Amino acid sequence: MPMDPIDVIEGRVAVLDRHDVDTDQIMPKQFLKRTERTGYGEFLFYDWFRSGEIELESHPILVTGRNFGSGSSREHAVWGLIDYGFRAVIAPSFSDIFYSNCTKNGLLPVILDEERGRAVAAAGEARIDLDDQTVNCAEGVFQFEIDEEIKHRLLNGLDDVALTLQRSGAIDEFEAAGRADTGPVTTSL
Repeated sequence: MPMDPIDVIEGRVAVLDRHDVDTDQIMPKQFLKRTERTGYGEFLFYDWFRSGEIELESHPILVTGRNFGSGSSREHAVWGLIDYGFRAVIAPSFSDIFYSNCTKNGLLPVILDEERGRAVAAAGEARIDLDDQTVNCAEGVFQFEIDEEIKHRLLNGLDDVALTLQRSGAIDEFEAAGRADTGPVTTSL
C-alpha cells in the first residue's frame, strides 16, 4: 500500500493526556498476527477503550504526552493510529523506533514541548504545515524541527520501497551486467 504524501494536515484535535504510552498500549500484542496494514483501528488502545479509561474521537491530529510510542518496535501501532484516522501525533518526545516507524508509514510525528502541546490541545483545532514546519492554532504558531530527508520523504509520499524503485534503472543495469549473480564469498574455517 503506497504512502500518501503529507503537506498540510488540519482539523480537530484529539487529546490523550498521558505520558509514557507504550506500543503494547497503543496496539496490544494479541492483534499482531496479521500482516495487512489496514483494519487495526478497531484495536487501537484496546484495553483503555474497553475499560472506559479513555474516549478519543477520530480526528486528524492526536496530542499526547512525552515518550509516546515507547516499548517494543511494532509498526502495527502506527498502522492502528492511521487506520483510526490520525494523520499526525504531537508530543514532547517519541521513542526513536516509533518515530522512525511513523515516518516510514505516513504518520507525521511532531515534537512540541509540553506547554505548546497543551496550547494546541486547548485550541481544539490546528493546522500543521510540514513544508513550513509550523503548527498553527488559535493559541499561536509554533515551529517544529524535522530532518530534511524525512521531510522530503513525507512530502513526496516515499516509503522505503518507493525510494528503492526510484533507482530501478541502476538496479536493472547492475543485474544486466551480471554483477548480481556473483554475490559475496564466505569461507568457513
